[in-house]
Amino acid sequence: MRINQILVPVDFSPHAHAAVLAAADLARRYQASLTLLHVWGPVAFLIPEGFVLYTPTQLTKMMSEFEALLARAKADAENAGASQVETVQREGVVAAEISALARDGNYDLIVIGSHGRTGLRHALLGSVAEKVLRESPCPVLTIKLAANPPA
Repeated sequence: MRINQILVPVDFSPHAHAAVLAAADLARRYQASLTLLHVWGPVAFLIPEGFVLYTPTQLTKMMSEFEALLARAKADAENAGASQVETVQREGVVAAEISALARDGNYDLIVIGSHGRTGLRHALLGSVAEKVLRESPCPVLTIKLAANPPA
């Protein structure tokens, strides 16, 4: 299997950071390009009186924070050996957006962090990694943090 393009969804969690580092190592080994994708959900939320939307100022601040976090993730990937790193932001349903970009961009591999939720938390929250695995047009490598990482 030839790996030319790797997609890494990031939510800025420790699990995503581990996926970025693993993908950067693969990108270095295969001389592949690396795309870090952050998908943010809809900007409305429900309260008893109706829906509340973020203000333009709040949206601008949020987007600015996402850009800074993506820039930090890009620097981490470059420091880990990836030489061709780009960042992308999208709004929408996370798993669907990841799979759509993987399909539309002809990615060869998705590397995604897994939170490892089980039981009721998994049933209630679902698993983005699991949904991506089911919907993905290409192979998916899940990265799970060790329960007791070495010191």
